[in-house]
Amino acid sequence: MSKNNTKKILIAIGSNLSNDLQESYDLVSDAIKTFNSETIKDIKISKFYETPAFPPGSGPNFINCVISGNTSLLPKELLNQLHLIEEDFGRTRIKRWGQRTLDIDLIDFDNIIFPNNTYVNEWLNMPLDMQKVKIPEQLILPHPRIQDRPFVLIPLIDVAPHWKHPLLNETPQEMLNKLNPELSIGISQFA
Repeated sequence: MSKNNTKKILIAIGSNLSNDLQESYDLVSDAIKTFNSETIKDIKISKFYETPAFPPGSGPNFINCVISGNTSLLPKELLNQLHLIEEDFGRTRIKRWGQRTLDIDLIDFDNIIFPNNTYVNEWLNMPLDMQKVKIPEQLILPHPRIQDRPFVLIPLIDVAPHWKHPLLNETPQEMLNKLNPELSIGISQFA
């Protein structure tokens, strides 16, 4: 497929395999290396950040980053590829928001809203207690929790500072500025 048929994508990647942050960093780095040119091209990687597990107490600290790139895959095809990479790295989906070897989230796909505005808005406005137990039945784009998560917004600023949320029409910094600053406590660049 030609460059003109590629779509811009944003992906959040994290790991909180153990209390050994270097081990989580290595997992995230190795996962990024598995992206081949057939899957994702023109990859730009944010800084890596140590972030407290969310929700608090759900496991060891994470190593998080965001990548931007281009793909010629369709959204569901890309998501399937990302899930296969998670599985290859030992990801099991036992507990929602539990400890995980690798977590790869497709957070934006060429600014499309999928499956529709109503469904995405339902998830954008869902109370936190419902988010903890309800699992989406299908792919949602953009990812419905971007605006709530400094551990996504901070690295997103590194790779796509001018990107605007297709429904909220806000940049990552504008969304971060709306959050309680306490939510960013403990997030630091991982050296």
